[in-house]
Amino acid sequence: MGVITDPIADMLTRIRNAMTARHDTVLVPPSRMKLEIAKILKNEGFIADFEVDKKAPHQLRLSLRYGGDGSPRKTAVITGLRRISRPGLRIYRGRTEIPRVRGGLGVAILSTSRGIMTDRDARRAGVGGEILCFIW
Repeated sequence: MGVITDPIADMLTRIRNAMTARHDTVLVPPSRMKLEIAKILKNEGFIADFEVDKKAPHQLRLSLRYGGDGSPRKTAVITGLRRISRPGLRIYRGRTEIPRVRGGLGVAILSTSRGIMTDRDARRAGVGGEILCFIW
């Protein structure tokens, strides 16, 4: 495997691919930022759980959630993921310019001076930062 230049985009792509294939779990190489993003995804109800696999090589295991609409097909809770700020073009927004995702139905994840947080938490704290991704 080659060098990953954008690990956050790699994580989002792995989640998107696992949801499309209707897998129950997905493995991601761990980092502190990815752990913080996984915590936000769990708190917002997009994934069921996450854990750091102790076996070698270390992996971050995300347990995906699917809706129970009564149909035999699994419908994913996450309907869309989009990487916003990337290594080639960083996107920063001030506290008054933080965008709302899908009219408030989605979540923007930001990297702020107070850590990784959702758009709602950043507005409440009165801080801006780098917009990492949108999830809805």
